[in-house]
Amino acid sequence: MEPLREPPVRGVEQHNGAVVVRLGGELDLYNAEDIRHALSGAIDGGAVRIVVDMSDVDFVDSTALGVLIEARSKLGYDGVLLAGPQLETRRTLEVSGLDRHLPVHDSVDSALASSGS
Repeated sequence: MEPLREPPVRGVEQHNGAVVVRLGGELDLYNAEDIRHALSGAIDGGAVRIVVDMSDVDFVDSTALGVLIEARSKLGYDGVLLAGPQLETRRTLEVSGLDRHLPVHDSVDSALASSGS
């Protein structure tokens, strides 16, 4: 029996009009719906900018990346910002080309400080 995995959504916080969604662990087909629910909840709650904290993410697959793109399609290019992806996650974003479609910042603070377009 496989050990239970921690939920991917580690927290959702408001920061000066933006919503920070903290993700962690492995983001994949099996928990993509949890991520979708958190992002949709923020959007439905009126968020115009979402910072996705990826500093504790170990792995991300195409299904989870698709969920991020769905949120971006609802909020526009500067509506969803990725923060703090580690080397493997950053490489996945680069190989998939998503780093050209989702702004990537080194930290949550730098994402929050960015003015958008």
